[in-house]
Amino acid sequence: MSAKDRITARLTEAFHPERLAVLDESHLHAGHQESFDGKGETHLRIRIVAAAFAGLNRLARHRAVNELVQPEFEAGLHALAVEAAAPGEPTRW
Repeated sequence: MSAKDRITARLTEAFHPERLAVLDESHLHAGHQESFDGKGETHLRIRIVAAAFAGLNRLARHRAVNELVQPEFEAGLHALAVEAAAPGEPTRW
């Protein structure tokens, strides 16, 4: 199972999102370090809309997501971008 699949499963179970996308952006970072070719799941973006985020500020939302994703950092995830919203809030995506 890929990191994207594991993260999707964890977020779905915890937040029951209305919308969820886990995007692999690793290829966008190729060449940033001499030894990195952009392969693998090292840089991910999470876009999630869930009622669980209602009333939470941006920092609390990020912390909630990061807590669930922590095992992936221990397994090699390098960077994570989080775009979290509650239903009815505007998103750029």
